[in-house]
Amino acid sequence: MTRASYVRRTSEIEHYFDRTALAAWKRLTGDQPVSGIRATVRQGREAMRQTLAGWLPRDLTGWRILDAGCGSGVLSLELMARGADVVGIDLSAQMVSFARQRAAELQTQRSVPTAGRVDFRSGDMLDPRLGRFDAVVAMDVLIHYAPEDARSVLEQFAERTRRGLLFTLAPSSHLLRAMLMIGKVFPRSDRAPAIYPTDPEQLAGQLVAQQHMSGWRVGRSQRISVGFYTSQAVEVVRS
Repeated sequence: MTRASYVRRTSEIEHYFDRTALAAWKRLTGDQPVSGIRATVRQGREAMRQTLAGWLPRDLTGWRILDAGCGSGVLSLELMARGADVVGIDLSAQMVSFARQRAAELQTQRSVPTAGRVDFRSGDMLDPRLGRFDAVVAMDVLIHYAPEDARSVLEQFAERTRRGLLFTLAPSSHLLRAMLMIGKVFPRSDRAPAIYPTDPEQLAGQLVAQQHMSGWRVGRSQRISVGFYTSQAVEVVRS
């Protein structure tokens, strides 16, 4: 992955979430009623969020965690409540603003314990100035990058992560490949960022097989499929 291709891709994603789909994603990730396809996507995302959070220790006191592509901040707030010092970062400044608003409202209502801390930021998840982390969680973020680029992102995460990477990928299927091809016939301004199908276990295996990933191994894997939502969680940890 070249720096130019990464910047181009992140710019497309930022434009989509900040200008095209902000209202829809606020509804999807909030508690407002939704119907049809969005209901299955919300249900699938909630199941995935619970899966990733469940792979981390219940007590996260002393952990520093990067929530890459934090969106509305739901996962960040849960990890904070369990004692973690969380950096929630997203390309969309508007979504980050929404996450900060949600955090302030929940803490005012005292429905979220303040065992840890959360710092919501808008910017590049690969920015080295973010520092080092015990764990990086990237839920439904790498699905928007071609497999070779997703692996490159994970390599860079691993360079500043002490314990583990938890991420999701879009498992390859005939339906997803067809949707990807159909989407290419629409003008770029009218479509969401593409979701790239991949083989999650193969990508994770290729990742840890590299010489500079010595000491890392593939851990748990879990596919979540609910209606129009299909994603696969993968864990890569230091041995």
